[in-house]
Amino acid sequence: MGCGRAGISLALQLVNRGHSVAVIDQNPNAFNRLPDDFPGQQVTGVGFDRQVLLQAGIEEAQGFAAVSSGDNSNIIAARVVRDTFGVENVVARIYDRSRAEIYERLGIDVVIPVAWTAREMERALIPLGPHIEHVDSVNDVALFYVDLHDSWFGRTVADVERNTNARAAYIVRNVTSLLPTPDTVLQDGDELHMLAPVDRTVEIQRVLNYPVKETQL
Repeated sequence: MGCGRAGISLALQLVNRGHSVAVIDQNPNAFNRLPDDFPGQQVTGVGFDRQVLLQAGIEEAQGFAAVSSGDNSNIIAARVVRDTFGVENVVARIYDRSRAEIYERLGIDVVIPVAWTAREMERALIPLGPHIEHVDSVNDVALFYVDLHDSWFGRTVADVERNTNARAAYIVRNVTSLLPTPDTVLQDGDELHMLAPVDRTVEIQRVLNYPVKETQL
């Protein structure tokens, strides 16, 4: 739902991956932004209207994304799709962070553009980590990857976890994801992704920015 820039980008990505897509927008002129060869369905109407959703094929849908410009419309549509039509895979774009946390507790996945933009800007301004990838705003837990001082290569994941009091989630090595064990040895070029409370991410990165001290091990 929503044929703005975000909706169009998402629809094209899904089509390129082989999915069938229907786009809903109450402004028929919005569909003019779609490519002429867009193969998906284009439905004019309000995205939380049941008849409009039925026309878009909601009964066969495996997922629903509410990306209109209005928080209220996105939330109403997401709840109608989930509660009325039983679609579990529902995501809504919400600008108001405080409201987003409420709807996450109700079981609706939300994307907060303002928070995401701020994290991306911070990443560009401060290239040295931590690089936040995802935040569970309900539980204040972050998934992030860290920059490692060269002295950490050759050490084990257990060494990192013991010195940071954080959990190693996975390692990207040679474009392949690896689920580490405590005995996994870090190699030069590894990208280490970790889980920790949001307010500890900078502290953890600071530990890993500096050479390993033998007394730490």
